Amino acid sequence: METPDFGIPLRLADRMSMAEQHEYLRTRLSRRRTLVTAGAVASGLLTGCSGSGSGSGSGGTTATRDPSPTTSKTPGSFITPFGRHLAFGTDPKTQMRISWQVPLAVRKPYIRVGTRPDDLGRKVEAELRDLHTPELKGVRAAVDQFYLHAALDGLRPGTTYYYGVGHEGFDPASPDHRSTITSFRTAPAGPPGRFVFTAFGDQGVGEEAALNDRLLLRQNPAFHLHAGDICYADPTGKGKESDVFDAGQWDRFLKQTEPVARSVPWMVTTGNHDMEAWYSPDGYGGQLARFSLPDSGFDARTAPGVYAFTYGNVGVVALDANDVSYEIPANFGYTEGRQTKWLDKKLGELRAAKAVDFIVACFHHCAYSTSTHASDGGVRAEWLPLFARHEVDLVINGHNHVYERTDAVKNGEVGRPVPVGGTTDPRRDGIVYVTAGGGGKELYGFPDGVKESYEGNTADHESVATFRWTKSQDTKAESVEWSRVRYRGFSFLSVEAESGAAPKLKVSALASSGERIDHFEVRRGA
Repeated sequence: METPDFGIPLRLADRMSMAEQHEYLRTRLSRRRTLVTAGAVASGLLTGCSGSGSGSGSGGTTATRDPSPTTSKTPGSFITPFGRHLAFGTDPKTQMRISWQVPLAVRKPYIRVGTRPDDLGRKVEAELRDLHTPELKGVRAAVDQFYLHAALDGLRPGTTYYYGVGHEGFDPASPDHRSTITSFRTAPAGPPGRFVFTAFGDQGVGEEAALNDRLLLRQNPAFHLHAGDICYADPTGKGKESDVFDAGQWDRFLKQTEPVARSVPWMVTTGNHDMEAWYSPDGYGGQLARFSLPDSGFDARTAPGVYAFTYGNVGVVALDANDVSYEIPANFGYTEGRQTKWLDKKLGELRAAKAVDFIVACFHHCAYSTSTHASDGGVRAEWLPLFARHEVDLVINGHNHVYERTDAVKNGEVGRPVPVGGTTDPRRDGIVYVTAGGGGKELYGFPDGVKESYEGNTADHESVATFRWTKSQDTKAESVEWSRVRYRGFSFLSVEAESGAAPKLKVSALASSGERIDHFEVRRGA
């Protein structure tokens, strides 16, 4: 069976990389209409290129060049911004990136910011990144989307700032729009004593996804980690039929997320459902248009989900596991090993930093899980040796739509059992891996006969028959002892970091009911 008109025949898509799919779509669709792609990417604002030549690496984000979209004839006073979402710059103490969307092109977009809601004297010009998604006959209408981004630098650490977004005809400081003003807080200059961050993956759009947003906001997090598969505009997630994705799903997602992401930095990374072949050879042109994320020494123009930042005593590394996944190889090896080299260097820098007690790695595909997708051998082969060498303290994944947590894993085996309420030291015991894939999308299960086991419902510990993906895209059976906590329900992580003489990470998993389903502590020197 083939995809609808303008689609990629499945017999071809099975063998195509993302770059090959992009070229196929671009060539075929341009015969029928003028090609329009991500405005910021095309204009070189993000890629530094001025045409359709190759970017750095085999899968560089490039696009054909198009003129900027004409401004809408609709008066600016009738165009209301939506979908505000924050992200840190490279230094969370002094930098914040503010992004939002407008339904039509506007003139002179900007942000107002100040330290009081009644004094937004600083005005910063915003950058437009537009996307055009063409009609796919019988599947979707053409979609135009307009994303705006403002970079705030030179902020004061540990300070609450108020801001409003606007454009010609829509001033957030005016009496009519003052209700749109909201706030954020920069990271503290020194050790914060304690702070909380939250995490999940595989969110999508729907009642459970919105409920998780509301619940995590009650935790008052300093930031949120999103472990990929953000909105599911591409429902297949195989890197094979990305041409039929629903771009309008992003509008619905950003509206859903705005109540929390407008004040909590929403630090996303890239899942398999986030590859969208139409916009760029690596499938990330859409993500580049919609999010502004830290540029941490890796090439953010070609891998927007790869970055690092430090907040308080915690260093966070976000990775793009599509680059190393054996299961879904559409982007396998697209950085030609550069991401792994960057990871080694970045982990070394973080571990050597005196202010950093803990290192947390966040990415999509699971290193250790027994649920539907199980474990990805590519992740294990490429990154786990680096995690061990640099004593990473906690790894957060998504991909499997469940909550599952390992014991401390060392050299592929249980280094130390970590029951609910337990404590572990990564230097001695190994690393705890958490699958936090209950962000809101339809749930998965566990292998037949395997019981759930979580706080208040602990089952006898047992071996689990599961598998891992191999480089040949086959599965290899394995019987594992490391699966300690399993919960089939919507949930998210809440991590409380404490600094001082005895630093610790107090990790809790909360169900959508608010009930705690797991907790443990990571201590260095425990």
